[in-house]
Amino acid sequence: MSLVPRLHNAFKQALRDGKPQIGLWVGLADAYAAELLGGVGYDWLLIDNEHVPNDLRTSLAQMQGIASAVHAVPGSVDSHPVVRLPVADATLVKQYLDIGAQTLLLPMIDTAEQAADAVSFMRYPPEGIRGMGSGISRSSRWHRFSNYVSEANEQVCLLVQVETCEAIANLDAIAATPGVDGVFIGPADLSASMGFVGQTSHPQVCAVIDEAIGRIRKAGKAVGILCANEELAKHYLKLGAQFVAVGVDTSLLNAAAKGLLAKFKDAAPTTPVSSSGY
Repeated sequence: MSLVPRLHNAFKQALRDGKPQIGLWVGLADAYAAELLGGVGYDWLLIDNEHVPNDLRTSLAQMQGIASAVHAVPGSVDSHPVVRLPVADATLVKQYLDIGAQTLLLPMIDTAEQAADAVSFMRYPPEGIRGMGSGISRSSRWHRFSNYVSEANEQVCLLVQVETCEAIANLDAIAATPGVDGVFIGPADLSASMGFVGQTSHPQVCAVIDEAIGRIRKAGKAVGILCANEELAKHYLKLGAQFVAVGVDTSLLNAAAKGLLAKFKDAAPTTPVSSSGY
């Protein structure tokens, strides 16, 4: 008797269990780099479609690379791919779910109404408006998950991003929206909305974020944030932020490349090259 394959979203379960999930932002838009990062051991990797040159096919390739990295090394941590879309749009949500994304981060959610719409985008009827097409989609492994349509609503994970003063004003209602699994605070856009462009560590911005973490937790939802400042990231974790991205791949590569160059270029003596030395 063969067992019927079942869906499982380990990231969503970890949020429900209250386990901190440490992540990394993936902005290189390259499947090879994503596969490399998928074997490092982060709990989740954010494939960004909002601010880097990703699309449906490049995101698919990166998800496949991440899955390959985990399966290639026995005992590896299962890095869960979270995909951020460029906009909370029903058609895009449907397409990214159909290529196998289980967890989506939708940006610029300012009201409870927008959050409720996002919930409906993620779910099949009657709970939502997601279009039926799993039989030809990677999400159901082309119908090898024979129970996909009956299990998918429970296993998809919706993270909504609050990043404006309007969103903070409506935060309690957004966080209370049924079907929202987590609320992600966007420090860069929030600081800009508050009048502190580029100052994500400004005391007033940090105070709003600290308060927001408490409000989201009070609503019983998981809190997420991106913070590359080690001290501040640990502070947010202590306050109860549960899914925290602690760096960005592009920044890590840039910093490492600059650091390596500085070890040689800044210290190297300026010795003329003899034209007869060839």
